[in-house]
Amino acid sequence: MTSKVKNTIIMIIILIAITAGGVLFNYFFLKGKIDDREVKVKELKLFQLDTESLEQQLAFLKKRVAELDSILANRKYNIPFNLPQSDFFDFVNKVSFSFSPDSYVNIEYEEMEVSANFNVYNYVLNGIAKFNDLQSLIYAIEESKLLKKITGLDLTNNVKVDQDGIPHYLVTFKFKVAVFYSNDNRFYVTKYTENSLIPNPVYDIFYPLIRNEIPPNKEGLLDVQSASLLALIPDGAFLVDANGNTYLLWEGDRVYLGYLTNINYQNNEVNFVLNKGGIIETVTLKLDKEKKQSK
Repeated sequence: MTSKVKNTIIMIIILIAITAGGVLFNYFFLKGKIDDREVKVKELKLFQLDTESLEQQLAFLKKRVAELDSILANRKYNIPFNLPQSDFFDFVNKVSFSFSPDSYVNIEYEEMEVSANFNVYNYVLNGIAKFNDLQSLIYAIEESKLLKKITGLDLTNNVKVDQDGIPHYLVTFKFKVAVFYSNDNRFYVTKYTENSLIPNPVYDIFYPLIRNEIPPNKEGLLDVQSASLLALIPDGAFLVDANGNTYLLWEGDRVYLGYLTNINYQNNEVNFVLNKGGIIETVTLKLDKEKKQSK
């Protein structure tokens, strides 16, 4: 065998070895990587959109978000997202800002409850307030846009007499409030309008029908209990009290604890209606008698 033939055979063997090595490398070592790259290319092609298509999708999604916000905003109550603990303190301070000087509210943070869908801050409120102030506070908590609920309530009456002797009928209260919030912002409205927090007037159930405390006569009105009728004039009556002070009154004028309701010229008498701590009395003063008659 000539050297030329030997060289040819060696070259063929080397070529076969290189080809076999390349085939083994491509099919056994690069096969997995190639398949993975092909899958990624297909995924990228699925989301390959031009700028115009992306802008159209963005406009549609913005419109959809606005619709959802509108629906959520129109709901009477919403559960806020990631609410700070101090928010309820600010809320109560705003509601109680216009309360009477006789009213005050103490706020105590108690604990936080964690559940699957939302969390709850628990507070305890206590203090003394006028009935209308307390009603405004309770109404504001229950009707607030951001969900709050009163979970317990204790009320007792309280009477405060000031330095002038005027009684103030108050309510001592203590109740718990649950303030709800969520860690998920899917259903939270960033811009919302607070519900109306002004309640309709209601009757003060703690105001006593019969009272032991009688307000003092600070305005210097006629005390009918010790008064006498001196004379009747057209459309009026001339009276004097126990201290010698004289008064000229017409129908409808105020007196201590009541009003002058009627001037009877035919019988020479005047009639008063007095409210003595919830007990209504009619008092008549006659011109020809020094003492009054009560009915």
